[in-house]
Amino acid sequence: MKIISAKRSLFLLVFAASLGLLTGCSQNTVTTTTEKASVITMTSEEAKNMMDQEDSLIIVDVRTQEEYDAGYIEGAVLIPDFDIETKAESLLPDKDATILVYCRSGRRSALAAQKLVELGYQNIYDFGGIIDWNYDIVLP
Repeated sequence: MKIISAKRSLFLLVFAASLGLLTGCSQNTVTTTTEKASVITMTSEEAKNMMDQEDSLIIVDVRTQEEYDAGYIEGAVLIPDFDIETKAESLLPDKDATILVYCRSGRRSALAAQKLVELGYQNIYDFGGIIDWNYDIVLP
């Protein structure tokens, strides 16, 4: 009788452990699989090539109004970096659009591009600063 009882106890122990493993594994595999977008860094040359090839992309200048008024890349939308969180969704309603971001030197564009990703934008490219832009700009 003790042998049957020991076998039964062993069976219940193995069954409980297996059930625990299966439950644990299924909880791990039920996690969401949505990937968060990330900022893609590119050179001004790569950005220029992209601008020449794609009509539907959006160029975002994150400098101040004064900097923008001194000269900007043609077609750029001005959204100062300190306004990204409050103005992006109204000025950039399509979160799947291809968006190229720049500033003066690259510091503010990197931060603003990251903020856009955190707001749910999916195709964000940072090409640094206008000081590295060797192409035409719109002057006053």
